[in-house]
Amino acid sequence: MKPALSGRTIVMSGGSRGIGLAIAVAAARQGANAVLLAKTDQPDPRLPGTVHTAVAEIEAAGGQAVAVVGDVRVEEDVERAVATAVERFGGVDVVVNNASALNLSGTEELPVKRFDLMQQINSRGTFLLTRAAVPHLRKSDRPRVLTLSPPLNLAPHWLGKFPAYMLSKYGMTLLTLGWAAEFADEGIAANCLWPQTTIATAAVVNLLGGEEAGSRARSPEIMADAALAVLGLPAERTGETFIDVDVLAEAGITDLSPYSNGDELELDLFVDPR
Repeated sequence: MKPALSGRTIVMSGGSRGIGLAIAVAAARQGANAVLLAKTDQPDPRLPGTVHTAVAEIEAAGGQAVAVVGDVRVEEDVERAVATAVERFGGVDVVVNNASALNLSGTEELPVKRFDLMQQINSRGTFLLTRAAVPHLRKSDRPRVLTLSPPLNLAPHWLGKFPAYMLSKYGMTLLTLGWAAEFADEGIAANCLWPQTTIATAAVVNLLGGEEAGSRARSPEIMADAALAVLGLPAERTGETFIDVDVLAEAGITDLSPYSNGDELELDLFVDPR
């Protein structure tokens, strides 16, 4: 049997590094194509990788990839990315809403421009990319939208912790669950995926506690493997918000030691102890 993603085309927001890149590389090992829409045309001394180095990694892993330099907040850039996927690979099978802005300031401390940035990248960007891809997803025999956003945990300690960031991420989740219902009769599956623990990305290291925070996190590969498991699910598995470890357990993967260096792991945002 061919791998589930062999010959499939993924359009992803972001993906220059971290979880998005890990997902794209893992999909490439199954023979997938990828179009990455990202702003990272030039290297940033604070962050590793550009959209171009990401494409090189994807192709080295066995897939085909195209970099589209653009902003997920800009409708024309989003439409250009989707059009590139259609022109280069003949269509779109999967949308991965990966790009996200993070700011954990409280309401009084958060500048309005940072509030706007989070809503525009997280919720608006997710809406724009999926909306542009829907006409092409309809033509796929196994279309799916995968959004990297959390379960709707309405516990007061999460509602009150950083409302602006919460709004932007829950907006991504609500949109995705909405699409699962809106397009159910057309066979377009839509799901969310979120990590149980923090993930060792540049955002965690730079914003959430440096190298020490990274040591309490799992590697991005756990989200990549979980994403591939979700993308391989039957179409009727739609409208669900998955946690990575649960997806892997369902797939028969319970040994999570390859994804971390120790047992002192930190739960991710919006995730409560079990």
